[in-house]
Amino acid sequence: IRMKFLQLLSRKPGNLGIFFQCPYLCVATSACLYSKKKKVNSYEQVDQEKYKNLVYSVTSYKTSAQTAETIFEEDNLIYGPPDKHKPPVKSETKSLKNCVPLINPNKRISSLSNESNLPMKIALQKTKVPSVTRILQQTMSPQQAFYLERWKQKMIQELGKDGFAEYTKNLFLQGELFHAALESIFLSGEGATKEQRDDIDISGYLSSVHHVLKDVNEVKALESAVQHDTLKYLGLVDCVAKYRGQLCVIDWKTSEKPKPFLNNTFDNPLQVAAYIGAINHDASYDFQVNCGLIVVAYKNGSPAHAHFMNPDLCLQYWNKWLLRLEEYMDKN
Repeated sequence: IRMKFLQLLSRKPGNLGIFFQCPYLCVATSACLYSKKKKVNSYEQVDQEKYKNLVYSVTSYKTSAQTAETIFEEDNLIYGPPDKHKPPVKSETKSLKNCVPLINPNKRISSLSNESNLPMKIALQKTKVPSVTRILQQTMSPQQAFYLERWKQKMIQELGKDGFAEYTKNLFLQGELFHAALESIFLSGEGATKEQRDDIDISGYLSSVHHVLKDVNEVKALESAVQHDTLKYLGLVDCVAKYRGQLCVIDWKTSEKPKPFLNNTFDNPLQVAAYIGAINHDASYDFQVNCGLIVVAYKNGSPAHAHFMNPDLCLQYWNKWLLRLEEYMDKN
């Protein structure tokens, strides 16, 4: 019946009269064609004209439209101009003009077995001599300055200027309280007090470094000022103590994000190397150091990351520090 119906449709218009003269044939064919219920396509009910531009924008790209340029444009639109610098470029390799050794060959070293009752604690004096922190800030690479400014703009966008100021103030306050708690632990020779464990601002940090403190002993200095007598810079050392048998300059850091690798700590290794060199050339200290330790503590109490810097690694960062110091001196 279907074949006959198709044959009738294929005939010339003049011959279609035969088709209309066969009512029974039409009824039978019609029943065959429409006996199954037609499926409804839900997409036909959508306002296709309304979403035409969206569909075209999605289907017109064969690959992703995101590029480095569009990401920077998007950041600029959302957060504002991140930086006044030109796009970051790789810095040229420089050579040292005057290589000062990390270890002072002329310094007398006393026996570490003669432990004093209290660690050294020299107050930091106000002077025109630049600090390690200032030198590193003013010689920051364009790439690091760019990302630091972009992070700042993002935080201001989320918190507002007043909120960001309050946020940074709280970070500094927590850092000071954390360092003060560590100092009291080392001076007392005991663990954290109940008040410190209950303090919500520092309890997480103390729990984070608990496993590291077990390997720290023979503390030689705490929150003590150091100055390089030859290179003329100064700083404030967090701690000088033995870590697993090695005398180290220890730098305690707090972070909201995990920093499992040393390169995640940015300029902190240069800071530690600068402090090591200053101690070795400071007449106030009758010992020398050739190792470093950066401990990153977390407020949520997760185990801190302890990054040990052996003598070879300290020497590498010492040479990088000398380049930054020369750059600062050239600018000033």
